[in-house]
Amino acid sequence: MSSRLADLVAAAAVLRTEEDFYDLAWAYLQRAKADNVVRAEIFFDPQTHTSRGVSFETVIRGLSRAIDRARPELGVSAALIMCFLRHLTEREAFETLEQAEPWLDRFIGVGLDSAERGNPPEKFRSVFARSRSLGLHAVAHAGEEGPPASITGALDALRVERIDHGVPCLEDESLVRRLVREQIPLTVCPLSNARLRVVATLAQHPLPRLLAAGVRATVNSDDPAYFGGYVNTNLRDCLAALPLTKADAHTLLRNSFLASFLPTAEKARHIAAVDAMFAGDEG
Repeated sequence: MSSRLADLVAAAAVLRTEEDFYDLAWAYLQRAKADNVVRAEIFFDPQTHTSRGVSFETVIRGLSRAIDRARPELGVSAALIMCFLRHLTEREAFETLEQAEPWLDRFIGVGLDSAERGNPPEKFRSVFARSRSLGLHAVAHAGEEGPPASITGALDALRVERIDHGVPCLEDESLVRRLVREQIPLTVCPLSNARLRVVATLAQHPLPRLLAAGVRATVNSDDPAYFGGYVNTNLRDCLAALPLTKADAHTLLRNSFLASFLPTAEKARHIAAVDAMFAGDEG
């Protein structure tokens, strides 16, 4: 187990009751509101908790209560994406999916996270196929610790609709062309990339190159309590450290809604609001 994963598991040990998960999610959603977030698609890792005796029901009920409260009180639309831990087996992923099936109305998709090296996407081909058959969206961490082949594997074997991280795609011109052609979004997490040495410094992050290539890149937060910034901090720090224009900021915000799993009409409404905000004010 990597030191990063060990730290996350140790911190998660304090979460035991439904109220604990509710408190955690509610605190996050309040912080998202402070950043003017209107849509949050949140990863959760049930295996981190079920492996230590916390029931899936406890996890999902606590998180869902906070999400149900957030829209009317905060104006934040939030949805859950259940991730499988890739350092565990596909059999264990199937067991988690079976536990989750009574709660399919409480999350919108499945993902894949945890240690990328030695755990290729192909390892989870069957459980992703089953998840898609249940009507769930599919995403996967790829290209955080791994090479471009990890991204290609997630697209081919798991048929994901969105790639989490994905910045090494620039090492493979054919992959970049595919991402652009198929308009596969990348949920890029710049501060996390810098902290984990995916890039040497934030000033060397390839975000401008991704945008210039036409990749549908978005800026996101990744474990913000660990990596130093929620979504606005990621955006502000990128705009300060990188040669990005107001037009690039417009594109990044627009991409975030294009990449979301919101209903079409709601997505269009938010994109129109972003366009109106930037109208006549780019350069």
